[in-house]
Amino acid sequence: MKKLLAVLAMLLPIQLLAANWQEGTHYEVIDDKASGKMLVQEFYSFWCPACNAVEPIVQQMKTRLASEGIKFEKVHANFMRFAEPETQDAATRAMMIGRALKQEEKLNSAIFAHIHKKRQPITSMDDLKAIFVDQGVEPKRFDELAGSFSVNSLFSRNNKTLEQNARHLNKGVPAFIVNGKYRAMFTRDMTPDQVIELVVWLAKQKI
Repeated sequence: MKKLLAVLAMLLPIQLLAANWQEGTHYEVIDDKASGKMLVQEFYSFWCPACNAVEPIVQQMKTRLASEGIKFEKVHANFMRFAEPETQDAATRAMMIGRALKQEEKLNSAIFAHIHKKRQPITSMDDLKAIFVDQGVEPKRFDELAGSFSVNSLFSRNNKTLEQNARHLNKGVPAFIVNGKYRAMFTRDMTPDQVIELVVWLAKQKI
């Protein structure tokens, strides 16, 4: 009985919190129809300071979503003012190389660190290649994947998804779109745990 009460005590705040999520304050309905599957998409940019700052929460979110059977996907934006569109597209392609290598998280972190911690510029694909090589990626393998069919397909899919959701990104990034139907909205007083709980709750709504 004591164990049961302890579990209930832990769950109760989450249940009460979920009951308080309000449309217009914590989320926006952006489409009448959902995607038909539980999917959280984070729209972000490597050059975005807020995206860099939220990365630790995103890593926790990914772990939680995976445990709930909810798919998570990063979508890289190319409309930031901090770099040329061609350079941002190169970063998108590099991200897809990392995805193809199954090292996306590690290599994304290296790009973020290069820009925001080391304060080093990225102006070309060669700069991105140097970051990846420093992380142990073979230069030849990087070049092979950069122009491969799989990476080209992933790159095109990223930009198509970005284009389809552009109207929902007018407030900038990072932005979290859930099941293609909801855009999560975070208030200043929310804790990291509450941010994650909101996203999980939205993903579990009827789709």
